[in-house]
Amino acid sequence: MKFLIAKFNFTPKSGAQEASQMREIAADLLCDIVAEAGFEAFETIENGVNGYIQSTLYHQESLDLALQDWPLDDISVSYSISEAEDKNWNEEWENTGFEPIVIDDAVVVYDAKRTYTPDFFSSYRYSIGIEAQMAFGTGTHQTTRMVIQELLCSEIRGKEVLDCGCGTGILGIFSSKMGATHVAAYDIDEWSVKNTQHNAELNAVDNITPQLGDASIVPLMDKEFDVVLANINRNILLQDMPVFRQSLKEDGGLLIISGFYKDDVEMLIEKAQELGLKPIRQREEDGWCCLSLKTM
Repeated sequence: MKFLIAKFNFTPKSGAQEASQMREIAADLLCDIVAEAGFEAFETIENGVNGYIQSTLYHQESLDLALQDWPLDDISVSYSISEAEDKNWNEEWENTGFEPIVIDDAVVVYDAKRTYTPDFFSSYRYSIGIEAQMAFGTGTHQTTRMVIQELLCSEIRGKEVLDCGCGTGILGIFSSKMGATHVAAYDIDEWSVKNTQHNAELNAVDNITPQLGDASIVPLMDKEFDVVLANINRNILLQDMPVFRQSLKEDGGLLIISGFYKDDVEMLIEKAQELGLKPIRQREEDGWCCLSLKTM
């Protein structure tokens, strides 16, 4: 997986003390804004922020559009783009692993590289072992947890499920453990496709079919789904929602989306309603949101 790095520089128009405070505010705002253009990791640097994005997701027009309405008059932002060092950006994290994550006292997501006693799992209805290999989705992020919470509230047994942007495969694996008949999955990243298959095998799940590609491959599956899951950024959700809607069964089809902020909810609901989808539930955690929508 190739990454690009954008170096965002802040230029204040005020005094030194005030400028320091403004740069902190600017950094928080910038990360929120450019995440909408596909940036997924950030680090604070002197007088700015470094942002990382998969090369296949980078579009200068989208980035410029995201920054077009920069809200701070007292500080300006500029950026330069270069190729990031070709390495596994999650390597240190992968080697360290993660602590078990408990969701609603019903689901535990654990690092499959670690060993646990049988008693550890006895307190939970569901357990999901994950080995993350350059793929998003261990349950540490608010959006992943909220989608799992939504699945717990939904009827999944006997359903056909589509996992869009599958990452580690955690959502598809959980759907299978809840009784889904079959889970189709796709991701634009080859690492993620392989990681989904690997984690499915670790969890003794044999009804997941991960494929390499984007939403354009969904019509080629020639199947209607009861449940579609998409934990992706707002712009991709808006772009791909018509495909998700077309793939859903007319009678009670369920679309669960996350990966966006509270401020994005109104436009996503508006788009969903245009497509004949009705919002039935909304979750929020730390400014992140999750929506459940049904076919009308």
